Amino acid sequence: MPVMPGKTALLELLKQEGVKIVFGNPGTTELPLMDAFAVERELRYVLALQEAPAMSMADGYGQASGQLACVNLHAAPGLGNAMGMLYDAQKAGSPVIVTAGQHEQRFNFTEPLLWADLPVVARPFVKWSEEVRRLSDLPRAIHRAAKTALAPPMGPVFLSLPGDILTDSEDLDLGFPTRVASGFRGDAKAIAEAAAILAKAKSPVIIAGDAIAQGDALQELVALAEALGAPVYDEGMATRAMFPSSHPLYRGALVRLPPAIRGMLSQHDLLLSVGADLFTLSLPDDVESMPDGMPIIHIDTNPWELGKNYPAKVAILGEPKTTLPELTAGILGARSGMEQQGAIKRLEHVRAEGIASLAKLHSMADALAGRTPIHPLALMQAIGRMLPPDAVVIDETVSSGTGLRRFLKSDDAQSFYGMRGGGIGWGLPAAIGVKLALPHRPVVALIGDGSAMYTIQGLWTAARERLNMVFVIINNYSYRILKQRTNAMKQFAAQTDTYVGMDLDRPRIDFLSVAQGLGLTAHRARSIADVEALMEQALAAEGPTLIDVEVDRNWKPV
Repeated sequence: MPVMPGKTALLELLKQEGVKIVFGNPGTTELPLMDAFAVERELRYVLALQEAPAMSMADGYGQASGQLACVNLHAAPGLGNAMGMLYDAQKAGSPVIVTAGQHEQRFNFTEPLLWADLPVVARPFVKWSEEVRRLSDLPRAIHRAAKTALAPPMGPVFLSLPGDILTDSEDLDLGFPTRVASGFRGDAKAIAEAAAILAKAKSPVIIAGDAIAQGDALQELVALAEALGAPVYDEGMATRAMFPSSHPLYRGALVRLPPAIRGMLSQHDLLLSVGADLFTLSLPDDVESMPDGMPIIHIDTNPWELGKNYPAKVAILGEPKTTLPELTAGILGARSGMEQQGAIKRLEHVRAEGIASLAKLHSMADALAGRTPIHPLALMQAIGRMLPPDAVVIDETVSSGTGLRRFLKSDDAQSFYGMRGGGIGWGLPAAIGVKLALPHRPVVALIGDGSAMYTIQGLWTAARERLNMVFVIINNYSYRILKQRTNAMKQFAAQTDTYVGMDLDRPRIDFLSVAQGLGLTAHRARSIADVEALMEQALAAEGPTLIDVEVDRNWKPV
């Protein structure tokens, strides 16, 4: 066993686990690690200017690569800065090892500057949280962390690394990685039971979740949906592309409001949830989302989600890629001739409905295309029309993205990334991580102006790394979503038309100056024609480009 310092061992262990990039923002407790990077030639260190964007970069990279990501934070304040984005990574099931530098153990009893019990701080938002207290335990800790982060259901883990663990040297057996096989099939008896129920459904509906994209099971879900003749909706907070957007069975994302969900479900006699949450809502309501007595077939990789809020007639723990083909075969085998004919007619009808609803959405956008300021629906249509088929879109439009996924050519699991956790500020830096994971695909980030200002310093990293990507700021000079929801309360603000703390227009933020100051090329668009010309130019440019798009500020219901 070789004698080596902990800082060298740490980098060797990360390389064993397949880590290619360490994202971070260093401080004094990370200096031993940064010293090790001075002679490291394989691992890449990507510098962020604050821990929140560093965390989201690692999250985006982990999701897009499907491999282990790593981020290194600075003591208690650094971990604290990252916590909102760590929450998003947890909800997205992103495989990230989060590390934070800690003071040397002989010093910690005095409670020095920046000290805190870091594993306790991180624990609510990770699968496993621990501090390494002996150098001899470092290999076991890293291997355990990597195995846990990547095991289904995937998610972030946390390790606190005291300074003495990194500076001490010891004979170390580095061991080797363990991977938990993820392609587990659902229980055969449960699949057969579910198939028998689905075979008799007259009007089934499917809600798809991120387990589909994580397991690259889009085509398996397409085959099932076509066999059922069922429309497919994304879960309300869509992390990924769970179903090809070009397919006529696709209906877009659920609206996160119970009356809207109940209204949609009431048109059907059975719900099949494949990896979807039932339901992540934005606000409480007196109306229950699920119609009374609606039967549910629920498939997921996470047992916690099965029957969490609504009892399932059949609950199946299994990976969609291996489970759905058996379910589809079971449905086809369980049907009578009449049931099969009914499913074929239903498929034709649901396909025609999908084509008609998309045509209607395009007509609405066409009618708005000449407006100035730009209407958000027309903007989403224009972006969808002009992006190449291999484009990757990161969506943090919040209140302006209606219709986006239906307009996009978003047909593969890596073509779309959304803000699953809802903690804003995620999209801009996450797009950088996605681009680093998918360097040969065009990457476009659609970010609201309010969201952008949470992590705007991430633009500097995009410039530093010379990433060919596009940031589109959807600029309505306000927190539009808050105005909408405050108005819906129909109380003082609605009665007086006074919305405190929700406008960003005195002064207006000059995104061009900010972006240029951080090293980007930047432009402003005031018409759809501007957007189309500038987007074409930006996609062909060397380095990152920001386009500030002024959109209609109207937010009140028509």
